[in-house]
Amino acid sequence: MQGYNIFALAVALAMDAFAVSIAVGLSLKNVSFRQTFRLSFHFGLFQGMMPVLGWSIGVTIRSYVAAFDHWLAFALLLLVGGNMIKGAFRTDQEKESGQADPTKGLSLVILSLATSLDALAVGFSLSVLNAGIALGAVIIGLTAFAFTMFGLHAGKKIASARLSQLTEILGGLILLGIGVKILFEHDAFGFLY
Repeated sequence: MQGYNIFALAVALAMDAFAVSIAVGLSLKNVSFRQTFRLSFHFGLFQGMMPVLGWSIGVTIRSYVAAFDHWLAFALLLLVGGNMIKGAFRTDQEKESGQADPTKGLSLVILSLATSLDALAVGFSLSVLNAGIALGAVIIGLTAFAFTMFGLHAGKKIASARLSQLTEILGGLILLGIGVKILFEHDAFGFLY
């Protein structure tokens, strides 16, 4: 695979991480260096490692995972997005206690996993094409890292007026929208038409 194709693929894969990082930026009261690094590092790591995992597994398991990977991504985004919307209705005291930070703990892992499932499928595809994975994985990871940093701070700038409750609801709705988009991309609603 040529360099420009790898970069185009990396940008396409980074779009979900970018959108989710904007949503996270909308929901946070302040965006610190630690939060930026944690989110960017994890999104970049997961985006870079998932193609390697997918490539390693190859086509032998693809048929089993492909049937439900979009539903898994949707469920994870629904969980985190729902928690963000629920968090919009927390009191300021509850928010100050740090419970609403999606750049920590299980929320961080769930978001990282949900935004990188497409990269797993890309790894499967690359194994079918007998393409190398090392350079692609590095470029995909670094691109996701950069897009996540930018998205997190863009989300914070959008929320600078601090319409706190509204921006948290908007962030949660964005995550839900990404989940629905994933379902449509995988024709999960094909039975309706």
